[in-house]
Amino acid sequence: CLFGCGGNRSRERRFEMGEVSSKMADLTIVTSDNPRNEQPEAIIADIVTGVEKADGKYITIIDRAEAIRYAIEHAQEGDVIVLAGKGHEDYQEICGKKYHMDERELVADVVKDGNFLQ
Repeated sequence: CLFGCGGNRSRERRFEMGEVSSKMADLTIVTSDNPRNEQPEAIIADIVTGVEKADGKYITIIDRAEAIRYAIEHAQEGDVIVLAGKGHEDYQEICGKKYHMDERELVADVVKDGNFLQ
């Protein structure tokens, strides 16, 4: 499961989401969502607190595009990759500014490169 939590939102949810992912996924990839006016590292640290509570395996990759590439390139046959959180959004909000980032495009680029399931 790859996900992050939005900045300027409930900190308690971050711990909870990390714990649930840790219990349900073989690997949690913790990354940025829309950090808004918070530091992505602080949000990720909150999520990791929850992940560690449940003793799950995890990795942190701040850059969401890099995290998606990592997930795809390290997947093994039979794996299911869950990209949670962004859904239909085609941007990432950082410090009040929206930057183009469409996960559908990112996935298509990685798959086109062919660096997976080797």
